[in-house]
Amino acid sequence: MEELVRLLAGYVAVSIELVGIVIVAIGTLEATVAVVRMLLGRTSLADRHQAWLKYMHWLAAGLTFQLAGDIVHSAVAPTWDDIGKLAAIAAVRTFLNYFLERDIKDAGE
Repeated sequence: MEELVRLLAGYVAVSIELVGIVIVAIGTLEATVAVVRMLLGRTSLADRHQAWLKYMHWLAAGLTFQLAGDIVHSAVAPTWDDIGKLAAIAAVRTFLNYFLERDIKDAGE
């Protein structure tokens, strides 16, 4: 039974991580299109600001899904090594997400 739970958790974790990758990819594609538009035409400072703000939202969402996938990976009978790796990954991703969210909040004011 434990092996079945591990297998299921592995599939769930990979699925969640895939969602995170797709979110980052879509956001990056959208930001790339915005940058090309900026380079080819005249865009206002507000339009540029909005483009980067939207990209930060995509990145924050993607990081959240990636962290969720890491948590699911480590949820089933983790070793101390797994817990240490998760703690390091969570710290880095939480740090990045904190500053992204802070920048989003500051940009909205």
